Amino acid sequence: MLAFHNHFRRRSSLKPDYSTVNALPVIETSNVSKSFGSMTVLQGISLTVDEGEFFGLFGPNGAGKTTLLRVLTGQLMQDGGTVVTAGVPNTDPIRLKQRVGIVPEAETPPTFLTAQETLELTCMIRSLDDVQSRIERWIRFFDLEDKRDILCRDLSKGERQKVMLAAACIHEPKLLLLDEPFINLDPIYQRRVREYLQGVASEGRTVFMCTHILEIAERLCDTIAVIHRGRIVEQGRLAEISQGGDLEEVFLRAVEGGAVA
Repeated sequence: MLAFHNHFRRRSSLKPDYSTVNALPVIETSNVSKSFGSMTVLQGISLTVDEGEFFGLFGPNGAGKTTLLRVLTGQLMQDGGTVVTAGVPNTDPIRLKQRVGIVPEAETPPTFLTAQETLELTCMIRSLDDVQSRIERWIRFFDLEDKRDILCRDLSKGERQKVMLAAACIHEPKLLLLDEPFINLDPIYQRRVREYLQGVASEGRTVFMCTHILEIAERLCDTIAVIHRGRIVEQGRLAEISQGGDLEEVFLRAVEGGAVA
């Protein structure tokens, strides 16, 4: 396990500076809006996320983060504007989901399946080869050897989160869309997941992450956006907009100042 863990630590230090290369966009939104009845949740959202970026989306509770992520993944249709994720319009959610890995905020793995069966089903749906080696890799990564045959409904919250993360990563997608990926994980596994995600970005793959854990996000994200009351109020490369401060200061300045990017 230690050798496996160190493998990701070594890879995480290899990430090139993607500001100097001609990266292609993997997420493009233009003037996206979404309302639920009389409540407007997203207002004129325009974002571009390039390949190889570790992109962080931050905002207060109720700001629209999860709604935007659901729109990006085709789980929810916008009222106006356009969305292209992984080269696929979000109006084609089945083809879109074939190209990405998704960890939603509140959903859990199928309660009637075991951890092993959930990963087997994921591999089957995605028509993957080397199924057992893929499953073993993630069972070992999350130390689930003695939990693999337990129904997901009987796993702890942290163990269910591990299964969700494993299912999202098992096919090594070029784009991961993660809503609070560190929730319910103890510090040991927060670190393992953090280092794995650094390795993903170092390979030129892309991570789009929503999280409230700013300390972890600051170590990971090179590009960020802050959403507040359904609008993007700050966005850009973290090194350029931090002005010598930290991510918490950027977040508070954007939300409390209300400046529109």
